[in-house]
Amino acid sequence: MSLAQVNTIGTSTDLRLPANHLLKQKYPQRHFHYSLKDFFSFQTNTGTIDDWNECRNLLVSENFIVGLIAGLEEEVGDASGVLMYNIGQQWGQEDAKFFRNWFLQEYGYEDFSQLNLMYVLEAWWWPFIAQGWGNWEVDMSDQKNGFMFINIFDSAVARTLGDVGKPVCHIYAGLFAGFFSDLINKDLGCIEIQCYAMGETYCKFLLGKKDRIDAASFWHNEGATARDIQKKLHNGEYLK
Repeated sequence: MSLAQVNTIGTSTDLRLPANHLLKQKYPQRHFHYSLKDFFSFQTNTGTIDDWNECRNLLVSENFIVGLIAGLEEEVGDASGVLMYNIGQQWGQEDAKFFRNWFLQEYGYEDFSQLNLMYVLEAWWWPFIAQGWGNWEVDMSDQKNGFMFINIFDSAVARTLGDVGKPVCHIYAGLFAGFFSDLINKDLGCIEIQCYAMGETYCKFLLGKKDRIDAASFWHNEGATARDIQKKLHNGEYLK
């Protein structure tokens, strides 16, 4: 089974390992490690997989994701989505701390203040792409209005569950909320307003301040589409 056929789940700071990546040991200042064979180091003697960031990775099948979601729904019912969101949020907060230290050390910067935000964000999300979480697209055109949109293509969760008629990528929403809140030191929330598991071609998330997220959640529950929600937010209806 190839990496393309499974999901690779990365870890955070608590499972950082001694540097076992042979390519990184040979070229410690190399930054163009953007291929699977460069990013991952398969330790055949121990049966483990380390990545360029010195984190341990696990390969799991789609059955693992199905079992995880089904198990949570059986245990806590409709609250499973909230639980997955909270898991993602804590993950994002911890990953932001790890990323901040790793990024500055990896590229030799002293702080983020003079850096282009999209440059920083692409550096953060690249490992997630390699690990099978999907490609992304960030729309920050409404950042000044207190919200932004993130599109995820080929979500590991939505792709696995298929067309179930509802948003399922709660862990992504929590991850974005936790990471961005820590990164900019502001309390942000996130909601998925469009999902591949609803028959759409990709997943869309709204990240923003509480009043924006609360309004979007209400509209979404009332049957508004992602386009409807975008239009309402652009028109400033969340202020009413």
